[in-house]
Amino acid sequence: SYRRNILINLRIRSFSMADIMEKVPKSPKQVKEEQDASVRNSLGRIKNKFIVMSGKGGVGKTSTAVNLSIALARKGFQVGIMDVDLHGPDVPRMLGLEGMPDLNSNRKLTPLRYSDRLGVISMESFLPKRDDAIIWRGPLKFSAIRQFIADVEWGDLDFLVIDAPPGTGDEPLTVAQQIPEAQAIIVTTPQEVALADVRKSISFCRPVKLEIFGLVENMSGLACPHCGEKIDLFGAGGGERTATEMGIRFLGRIPIAPKMVACGDSGRSFQESYADSPVTHAFSAIADTMASLVAPP
Repeated sequence: SYRRNILINLRIRSFSMADIMEKVPKSPKQVKEEQDASVRNSLGRIKNKFIVMSGKGGVGKTSTAVNLSIALARKGFQVGIMDVDLHGPDVPRMLGLEGMPDLNSNRKLTPLRYSDRLGVISMESFLPKRDDAIIWRGPLKFSAIRQFIADVEWGDLDFLVIDAPPGTGDEPLTVAQQIPEAQAIIVTTPQEVALADVRKSISFCRPVKLEIFGLVENMSGLACPHCGEKIDLFGAGGGERTATEMGIRFLGRIPIAPKMVACGDSGRSFQESYADSPVTHAFSAIADTMASLVAPP
């Protein structure tokens, strides 16, 4: 009886000390060290990391990131999408996802689930209203991206696809610094204006030691709905020529599909709705290239 009372008192004291320690503010150094450890632990469970970039807006970068992720998930891989386009996050609405991520028992955020093989984290999920603007400078963006890595329960993933904003600013630079093993997939359209900015993206990757996995030419031709003849609305072949000139891998062309817009706006998967479309086959082929070159057999 006496021994039992001592054990009970010790347990009470230990719980009390734990509660007290939780309330003691941590030093900035402690906070950083703990977050650094969480970043390493999260990334250590992810086999392959890709950042999808573009030199300019309007080339279909987010659509490419989302559809490559869906294509990989359809092949049986575990995939996560990290939307670091903090000022213009669109990934959840393109996938028809709503609500906020939950906290699990480890006090980490759980990605919103599109399917059992595809989860998403995006700033859009944390906004009171979807149309609210994010007005942040660099340090806040750096902190948010670190939290997207450290404070999210990504689990064991085959692929993490990171959707970055256009250009070469804080977000892709933070990814290059925090995820040094990430590889860049650069998206362009065939016309020269887009290609000029893509060359800047390629020039950005090299000094920050961000490996370039390859280049995708999006919006590459439209099949006439009446006769089927290909119409090159934005020119043809510019992406492949640029890849050859810059010495990087050309991953393929994605044609224009008008129904892709309707699917993205309504949160439906184009690939599941139009499985035999040339667009679906193009994304599947690029996903095969990603899987064969970087994923273990």
